[in-house]
Amino acid sequence: MRINFHGAAHTVTGSQHLLEINGHKLLLDCGLYQGKRAESYERNTSFRYDPRSVDAVILSHAHIDHAGNLPNLVKQGYEGAIHVTHATRDISTVMLADSGRIQESDAEFVNRKRAERGEDPIEPLYTEADAEEVAGMFAGAHYEGAFEPIPGVVARFFEAGHILGSAGVSLEIEEKGRKIHLWFSGDIGRFKLPLLRDPVLPTHADYMIMECTYGDKKHNDPQMAFDEFQTVVKRTVERGGKVIVPAFAVGRTQEIVYHLNQMMFEGDVPRVPVYVDSPLAVRASDVFKQHLECFDEETKKFVQESRHPALDFKMLTYTRSVEESKALNERTDPMVIISASGMAETGRILHHIKNNIENPRNTICIVSWQAPYTLGRRLADREPEVRIFGESYKRKCDVATIGGLSGHAGQDLLVRYATGVKGSVKDIFLVHGEEKQAMTLKGLLKGQGLDRVHYPDMHESAEL
Repeated sequence: MRINFHGAAHTVTGSQHLLEINGHKLLLDCGLYQGKRAESYERNTSFRYDPRSVDAVILSHAHIDHAGNLPNLVKQGYEGAIHVTHATRDISTVMLADSGRIQESDAEFVNRKRAERGEDPIEPLYTEADAEEVAGMFAGAHYEGAFEPIPGVVARFFEAGHILGSAGVSLEIEEKGRKIHLWFSGDIGRFKLPLLRDPVLPTHADYMIMECTYGDKKHNDPQMAFDEFQTVVKRTVERGGKVIVPAFAVGRTQEIVYHLNQMMFEGDVPRVPVYVDSPLAVRASDVFKQHLECFDEETKKFVQESRHPALDFKMLTYTRSVEESKALNERTDPMVIISASGMAETGRILHHIKNNIENPRNTICIVSWQAPYTLGRRLADREPEVRIFGESYKRKCDVATIGGLSGHAGQDLLVRYATGVKGSVKDIFLVHGEEKQAMTLKGLLKGQGLDRVHYPDMHESAEL
């Protein structure tokens, strides 16, 4: 029995963990690695194993850094089922199709620039048609319902509270008469966030693969983050500027809209137009309405009464066409624009940033963790000049970072999550985090009596 850590090892993106059990191969997640462009392309197109040899995939949730490389896996020969919660199936279908369109659109835009410089064109990482191939391979499962992805493994999904449909994965494994309980956290959510149910924490596991994104940082109470976000919006609007928010189309976008609706309804900030400029977010909101099983009780009541604050907001407009998106950048009145991607690497958000970054009245508001070398990280680091689509722009606008709006568990909850299995766990593998975060968390867990905690290298293997 072996785990091979082929992604999200010593980094946060590209989640990909290959299990070898009973002569079969089970892949946990297949996410896009996000970082330097050339390195990302190479990592995302070059698997360290033959995709044709994989027997089954289990997907923890639909975020692109966990699901976004499935089209390449299938292009290179994978033919098995992709096991997901029902909500993840529906969200992933629209997210992967959107990702394929973005890959094609960005390649087309860059190739126009390359042609002007006499350079050879680039190929998109994958296409919308490639993404559609994946959709037919999803096998939906209910939370806590048992299924058998490969012989000798009984799997169950448990609420992770991170985004719609997100799940921790319990694997009860039997190999050569030996029984092991392996728990894969996926991305761990937070308590008291709007919309979704709270995460289910593990109480028993022999081995655990656990994310550690915020292993060095305690999150503020969500209300404190909301107050900080409100201050940023109020300050920017009152000086006549735009608030530009790179946000994941599923989860973060709906929570931000929830907060904006609340603050404008209460009169805490001026009522200005709010635009969600992401075709994916439009489709995602429709999927949200179809999966009440993922919502907390308050949200279920709101939706049933057709008055949910993330879906029924008079100042809110979902832009659908490219023409509508472009028109926002020609306007000078105060507004809030929320657009994907969350790390400002692809899609319409790039156009909004390049058109607004040199205006000191505006604010770019970073509301989630940013991977190294992404545009989002360069903005969060307040670099004075950034490159977008191969051209340089001076940063004259404000940049605000609101860490407390993250959908990831902070340090306190990560410690609580790990210590829940203290009485049974033989080893914990920290993934989905940079070294500083992982080492800080490892030290805290050692102080709680958890001595066997490892931070595996990329492509490292571990025998269980």
